[in-house]
Amino acid sequence: METPETWIEKLAAIAGWETTRARTINWPSVESRLGTPLPTDYKLLAERFGSGEFTEYLWFSTPDSPSPHHDLIEDAKWLGDQALVDPGISELYRPYLVFPTAGGLLKWGDSVQADQFYWLTESADPDEWPILAQAHDDVDGWERFDGSTSEFIYRILTDPQQPFSIAMFFDTHAFESFE
Repeated sequence: METPETWIEKLAAIAGWETTRARTINWPSVESRLGTPLPTDYKLLAERFGSGEFTEYLWFSTPDSPSPHHDLIEDAKWLGDQALVDPGISELYRPYLVFPTAGGLLKWGDSVQADQFYWLTESADPDEWPILAQAHDDVDGWERFDGSTSEFIYRILTDPQQPFSIAMFFDTHAFESFE
């Protein structure tokens, strides 16, 4: 079984991302503001890459991103607030609830095609959260992925069998930082 670090290294290698760059993120503060712990893999990925765009397709959100549309905390708060006041918003996520509701969906990324990527916060252990992905044109369809965030991104970029794959369109990959 491959470790989160292995998937992150594989992702950095195909994206040509510098291997020595790392960010310092105050995770206790982030998790306190968000109201939940986050997956270990995600934290390592955020420290290594920061917020940005993989291969002009997948936008990766992190806490305190310089891109206002890709700030994990602000996006979660906005969506959670909207779901409370507008029942129509909640309908878009059925049969799931929206975070901060216990077991709700917490968005960590999206695509240029408006596909959205979430963790299903159904476990007390965030390292066990599955990823749920929803295509922009299929509000009733959810694809579940039981693996880490970095593995999910890697497979989107390289595995033509992955439902959201761009492998058939790109031979090379890159990461463009929002920082």
